Amino acid sequence: MFGARCLLRALRSCASASCPRHKPSAKLSVRDALGAQNTNGERVKVQGWIRSVRSQKEVLFLHVNDGSCLENLQVVADSSFDSRELAFGSSVEVQGQLVKSPSRRQNVELKAEKIEVVGNCDAKAFPFKYKERQPLEYLRQYPHLRCRTNVLGSILRVRSEATAAIHSFFKDSGFVHIHTPIITSNDCEGAGELFQVEPSSKIKSPEENFFNVPAFLTVSGQLHLEVMAGAFTQVFTFGPTFRAENSQSRRHLAEFYMVEAEISFVESLPDLMQVMEGLFKSATMMVLSNCPEDVELCHKFLAPGQKIRTYAKKQLFNVAAVDLLVPGVGELFGGSLREERYHVLEQRLARSGLTEAYQWYLDLRRFGSVPHGGFGMGFERYLQCILGVDNIKDVIPFPRFTHSCLL
Repeated sequence: MFGARCLLRALRSCASASCPRHKPSAKLSVRDALGAQNTNGERVKVQGWIRSVRSQKEVLFLHVNDGSCLENLQVVADSSFDSRELAFGSSVEVQGQLVKSPSRRQNVELKAEKIEVVGNCDAKAFPFKYKERQPLEYLRQYPHLRCRTNVLGSILRVRSEATAAIHSFFKDSGFVHIHTPIITSNDCEGAGELFQVEPSSKIKSPEENFFNVPAFLTVSGQLHLEVMAGAFTQVFTFGPTFRAENSQSRRHLAEFYMVEAEISFVESLPDLMQVMEGLFKSATMMVLSNCPEDVELCHKFLAPGQKIRTYAKKQLFNVAAVDLLVPGVGELFGGSLREERYHVLEQRLARSGLTEAYQWYLDLRRFGSVPHGGFGMGFERYLQCILGVDNIKDVIPFPRFTHSCLL
């Protein structure tokens, strides 16, 4: 194995290795091309998909997009190029000169010298048509193609940016990222709506469990974060969770993503709520700063965002809890101070007959326990909230819900 110093030297050696001197056309994303400062005829290469074609007598105009941003790059080509294969939806590689555009609609355009059609698209058979804005319900029929539309492209770019923003908030706040397991023997929520995990061979030999105990897809990482909160004062996880709810409502999915955090030495709800509020504000500000056009498109063509309200409430065993509710979306955040009193937990587990199964949970209170609390935020509901998307199935790439598992 490499020592740290040897690995660092090897990386530096790779970085300083000599490269070929000939300089091919610089490959740029559409986003970088649109933001280029040097428009004095620099030769570049852009790859993407055709969003529109407009042919005139002597000039051919293409709009090309590669998913890096909402705006398209205008490509200007000589009419001698064969436009029959340059159809809406076709993938292309364009080489040419990046020049300042005479049009007020864009700052730059690509003057094509070479256009290669990488993959043809039968525009007549393609389910989405140029300049047609299909409803989100229609797009859901094509989970393998809907990401090519403007609205889904914007939603998924915001999703990516929000993911980075959430990680950035926790990192800047000193949290340790924990990868909690997807397969677990615990039912954190206690609702019983679980997906049980079994190998396909179990059909032939049902008498034994692969893990020696029943195993399920996780409904929450809370219990595992509570374990880690005994060694790190601030921890979080961000990953998929699963609920076997027999529901096709616009608020529910069988597979969705949860942001969960656990904080040690916290003794009041206001302290916990301060972190929840900081996460929401920080992530949203970063999204609005880095994806303004995408957010604007969603607000323009989808339902506008709703106001947010909170309320605090008491739960059983005097454990203080708080929910953040969003009209039209439902519960966005749920948090509480955890019960750290050993005797209270011991009595409750004994009455439920769970003492043996959850002895490890009691051990957390026996050995160096501290007051602690935590919260969870539904990531898809967060996206619904900031984008004004009515149905949760439209803010996740591949929605899974009862009677539907396409792809």
